[in-house]
Order: sequence, then structure tokens, then C-alpha cells
Amino acid sequence: MKNKTVDQGKRNFIKTAAIGAGAAAAATVAAPAIAQRNITWRMVTTWPRNFPGLGVGAQRLADRITAMSGGRLTVRVFPAGELVPALQSFDAVIEGSAEMSHGAAYYWQNKSQATSFFTGVPYGMTSRELSAWVRFMGGQEIWDKVYDQFGVKGFLSGDTGTQAGGWFRKEVKSLADIQGINFRTPGLGGQVWQRMGANVVNMAAGEIFQALQSGALDAAEFVGPYNDLALGFHQICKEYYLPSFIEPGLATEAVVNKSAFAKLPKDLQQIVEIACQAEYDQVASDFYANDPIALKRLVEEHGVNLRTFPDDLLEAGAKASMDIVNGLREHRDALTRETAESFVKSLNLLRTRTELVDQRFGLAREKYIKYS
Repeated sequence: MKNKTVDQGKRNFIKTAAIGAGAAAAATVAAPAIAQRNITWRMVTTWPRNFPGLGVGAQRLADRITAMSGGRLTVRVFPAGELVPALQSFDAVIEGSAEMSHGAAYYWQNKSQATSFFTGVPYGMTSRELSAWVRFMGGQEIWDKVYDQFGVKGFLSGDTGTQAGGWFRKEVKSLADIQGINFRTPGLGGQVWQRMGANVVNMAAGEIFQALQSGALDAAEFVGPYNDLALGFHQICKEYYLPSFIEPGLATEAVVNKSAFAKLPKDLQQIVEIACQAEYDQVASDFYANDPIALKRLVEEHGVNLRTFPDDLLEAGAKASMDIVNGLREHRDALTRETAESFVKSLNLLRTRTELVDQRFGLAREKYIKYS
């Protein structure tokens, strides 16, 4: 009996020790998850709060990252002017006063001429062509090298599609009519308009209406009907030109501080990247759905006149665009040259699909299909 009691005690001790050891091991495995702190990022944007398409897209991207990470990475949005002025958002990420920004790469062309290629090039890529270049033809890798200079990384985060050409006080009947006008438009498109004879100004969305109202601007373009209706340009100008030839497929960007991004676990880095890709497509659908509705209101409720640019202006714009892009292919900065060469090479290939398939289908549908 005594030996059985001792043996039973040994067995109970061993069992208890094993359970304790297992619990300790489990605690060791679980400890990092328990101790792991949640991270909060600040996203500064170039858009007003709740701005249709773009501001809403920035907020949706932040909400998407927060939800996909289960709150482990929470992104707080600070619209234009709340933390920094709109056109200082990129610098805020560089300096580390914000971990993330939402805007358009061509706003930063004063830092590198290469940035414009990742937003929109006059007579350049449509939105589908642009995403194909960035995602599958080396564009992202070149973009990474351009932004490495500033300690940041960029992702495509939205797509407006082909934009409207802009709002004018008077009808534009020829190239002569835009000589000397003060016109708000950014990026390489702004350089094109400048070469054609306009005085070009860049300013944030929230500043354009007042500049038109005061007479500081004679004309302005921003995005298209969905945004333009919300900004109220139709209250001042009635001549509305579309399509744009300088912004055939404009992309917005999400920019992250590289140091902050590198500190994220790999799964959170993937969440940021995939959320940006999803939002690129979501914003495109938003604009496609709402642009026609807004355009109908502009015409029927507000008496806006829809116009197309005259041929001599379109031809002059094409020549100016080719001159500018070819100049960038020979730029003194090696990264700008590399970006321009990759863009042109990819465009020459991608446009064959667009012109042989998409455009011809569109013309056939326009000609033969009419539903009542």
C-alpha cells in the first residue's frame, strides 16, 4: 500500500508538472500577441473633409486599413488644413509629423519631375494603362526609387478616370482665346497650358472657388462633374469643357513614411498595400457612377454649356506634351530619365490594346446601340 501511495504521488506530481510546463509554454507563445501594442497613424490629405470621391476615398482607405487589421493599425484622417495645409502633406510625411498622406503625386513636381508620371501625363496613359504599368511593367519599382530620395513610399490609391477639361468664363473657340488667361491646373498638364499661352496657377481644391469668384482666376480645372458640382464652379463659369487631354487617367496616391512602414509587421504592411489597391478600384467605380449624375444636374438644373476644345488647341496641346515628355527623357536627373523612358515604352505597347479594342468597341456601341 505504501509503495502504491508513493507511486501515485509521483504520477500526480509528474502530471501536475507537465500541465504546468504546458501552461508556461502556452503563455510564452501567447505573450507576444498579448503584449503587442496597437499602432495609430496620422493620415494628412490634400482634400477637404468628406469631399466626394477623393476625400471620401481617403477616409474609406483609413477605415479599411483599421478594420482589416482588427484595430492593430488605426489610421486617423486629418483633411486639408486640419493638421497641415493641403500642399504640405507630402512634407509632413517626409518629416515624420504624419505617417501617411493622401494626395496626387504631380503636386510634388518641384521635388522631382518624375512624380508627374504617377498621376497623369497629357495625352498619356488611361487609368487602366497606368495601373498596368505600375503593377506589372516596372512602374512601382521605379516609383520606389524616386520616393526613396525622400524617405517615403507611394501606392496608387484612387482613380478618377479621364477628367473634364475645365471651366471657362467665355467660350474657347480657338487657341487665341486662351492667351494670357489665369488658369488653375497642376502637373505636366500645367506646363502644357503654359506653353500654349496661359498663365498657370496651382492651388488646392478648397481655394479654387474663391479665386474664381474674386477674378484672380479666369478658368480652372479640378477633376470632373462629381467633384466640380460640389465645389460650385458652375456658379461662376458656365462654359464646361470635356474631356481633358492633359489628365486622361488621373491616379491619387497614398504615401507612407518608410521608417514607420518598415516597423510594421509584414501582415500589416500587406494590409496597407492591398487596401490601397482595393481603393484604387473603388474610387474609380464611385466616379463612374456619380459623374454622369452630376453632369446631368449641371446641364439641366444649372444651365451649364458642354463644350469640346477646338482642334487647333488640341493639336497645340499634343505638340507641347510631346516636347515636354521628350525633354524629360533627356533630363539631367537619371531617375527622371528612367521614369520617362519606362512610361513611353509602356505607353507605346499599352495603347495598342486601348485603340484596337476599347476605342473601337466604344465607337461601335455609340453608332449602333440605342436603348429606349
